[in-house]
Amino acid sequence: MATSLSLPPFNYLMINFLTFVSFFLFLMKKSNKDKKLFFIYGWLFGFGYFSTNLYWISISLTFDQNFKFLIPLTVLLIPAFLALFYGLVSYLFLIFKTKKIISSFFLFSLIFGVLEFFRGSVLTGFPWNLIAYSFSEQLEFLSITSIIGTYGLNLFCISLFTCPAILILRNTKINLGINILFIFFVLLIYIYSAAYKEKFETAIEKSYDFKVRVIGSNIGLDRFNAYSDPVSIIEDLIKISNSNFNDKIIFVLPEVFLPNISSKELIEYKSLFEENFNENHFFIIGMNNQSENNGYTTHFNSLLLYNNELILLDFYNKINLVPFGEFLPFENILKKIGLRSLTNNYQSYSSGKTRKIIEINKQNISLKILPLICYEIIYSGKLFEDGNFDLIVNISEDGWFGQSIGPKQHLAHSIFRAIESGKYLVRSANNGIAVIINPLGIIEKSVNFGQSGYIDLESNKKIQPTIFSKYGNKIFGLLILLYIFLIFSFNRIKNE
Repeated sequence: MATSLSLPPFNYLMINFLTFVSFFLFLMKKSNKDKKLFFIYGWLFGFGYFSTNLYWISISLTFDQNFKFLIPLTVLLIPAFLALFYGLVSYLFLIFKTKKIISSFFLFSLIFGVLEFFRGSVLTGFPWNLIAYSFSEQLEFLSITSIIGTYGLNLFCISLFTCPAILILRNTKINLGINILFIFFVLLIYIYSAAYKEKFETAIEKSYDFKVRVIGSNIGLDRFNAYSDPVSIIEDLIKISNSNFNDKIIFVLPEVFLPNISSKELIEYKSLFEENFNENHFFIIGMNNQSENNGYTTHFNSLLLYNNELILLDFYNKINLVPFGEFLPFENILKKIGLRSLTNNYQSYSSGKTRKIIEINKQNISLKILPLICYEIIYSGKLFEDGNFDLIVNISEDGWFGQSIGPKQHLAHSIFRAIESGKYLVRSANNGIAVIINPLGIIEKSVNFGQSGYIDLESNKKIQPTIFSKYGNKIFGLLILLYIFLIFSFNRIKNE
């Protein structure tokens, strides 16, 4: 449980040295006779961790009476499932560990890091709150993710937090040397970060002749019921947007800001846009999108690009959907007992096929964006194949998290994605935190939690494509091979 305090918004980083050292020492000193117990030890560690940092998921079920009976199950079942991966960590560690302390140390780190990767991949994956997110406020340290990515950093962090244990188990020169080596690597990371920062700060700044206006709003989730008034919501957002007829502006609005209105129905409110915006204004809007095939209507959670006449210029359909939030698993069965997806009154959303770059090339405005809708920001190494874009645009609705720590954790993922990609990232959120993040992970502007307002991106600094943006998690694969080499190498040393 204590390890959760190292995550946003608390960020008590040093506590991980206590928890990981204690966990590793416990596993090393326990008898190998009962393998089932080793699985339980890891599961309990994971359950305590996830139950205390993911409790806010149950808050989303309080907005619909039909889901309230699931709250106790959510509080228990989601942490219990995710804890299975940590149970496997301790179980596999028991199976493969040797009497050599340093080999066992690298083995523990490797198994932990690899299973965290699988946690982010199995059953669509849920890579929330990796141990690496403990460093969310240590931006100088995070620059290394531009090379090794979040999973690579996660593997290093597990090793870093655990390495004092090998000195406790055996106070020898080689064990001390391993600890010194990790301190040396930390210093190298900070040296690299300083050089990376200087390179960014001395890069040529390109000023736009337009503005990317990112909207942060605090509009209640009661609009998700069937009786909410679309006109009042649109008028609220128009007021927040503070449009100026003399400026070229791309407005970025939050996810599903009109939940009961589809993209085809939005045209009914065309006059509101024409009265308040002109031909130099464009809108990135999150809302329901539909397609029809052989009389069957398919629904998508989409990011859509409109002009001021509400002519649809381009769109992206969300690929990574949230179970129960956006689609109902086993829908044909569960809908018979009154269940449905939380954010869609029609039916479950369908998943989009590809994540394409959306290009805005109108009215002398030229901008290429990578669209990410809400939850998609948490994935590392799966976001794009073509790095030829200017900006990551993430739209979100964080109201489902209530007043919890959820929105702060959600924001932390955005910081990591900006550094990994080497791109500016803008995030528009309702009931959350709207930000402009530069490639160093620095939040340049923000609309704070619980507030409404806007922030403008008016310039951009480009740096060379990051190593991670070119090779993705192949770098993590190389680190795995390095750890395997170290395990076998130290296992051969007789006096280790």
